[in-house]
Amino acid sequence: MSTHPVIRAEALGKTVPLESGPLAILTDVSLEVKAGESVAILGASGSGKSTLLGLLAGLDVPSSGAVHLDGQDLFALEEDDRAALRGRLAGFVFQSFQLLPALTALENVMLPLELAGARDARSRATGILRRVGLGERLAHYPKQLSGGEQQRVAIARAFVTEPNILFADEPTGNLDSVTGATVIELLFALNRERGTTLILVTHDVALAARCDRRLRLDAGRLGEDK
Repeated sequence: MSTHPVIRAEALGKTVPLESGPLAILTDVSLEVKAGESVAILGASGSGKSTLLGLLAGLDVPSSGAVHLDGQDLFALEEDDRAALRGRLAGFVFQSFQLLPALTALENVMLPLELAGARDARSRATGILRRVGLGERLAHYPKQLSGGEQQRVAIARAFVTEPNILFADEPTGNLDSVTGATVIELLFALNRERGTTLILVTHDVALAARCDRRLRLDAGRLGEDK
């Protein structure tokens, strides 16, 4: 495994204004993630896990601190440039799947390739959907798929661009335990095959145990989970 930090966060803080006064969601969070590493971020509900993931991915802007993604200072970039960097480097899997209901499974997975101008979008999307066991579901719409199948489509969409980094926010949160276990196996199998760096937010201790390293957020502060 390379020792190159593909993500580096320095003294990240996130504060939101409330009528009762400012609320600190994250305070002085620093971390490094090496290329190819899998890292779980644990913590109670409301501890700031999803906020931290959004900052690491450049989906949200911190109140203080910096994030370097593959050596680039994310928040020194304009929003369009951050989006372009994300499109080149990152894939995303969310608890709520976030599939487009008017597109078939195949079209959902083709979309990021088409946005990137890939000419072989259909063949690549078909290949990854077969890899996740949905070769017979290419023409099905999200409403015709089970929750586990929708999450597998979302995983296929995340991996089809062969991202350097995959951000996953509670990827099994809407699934039953058996379906969730299947999705976890798939996520880690693709992670191993492709050498992708995995940043995973979860409350599932068993899922976190599969990662190389576990970090825990407690009241907005980060520590190693032993």
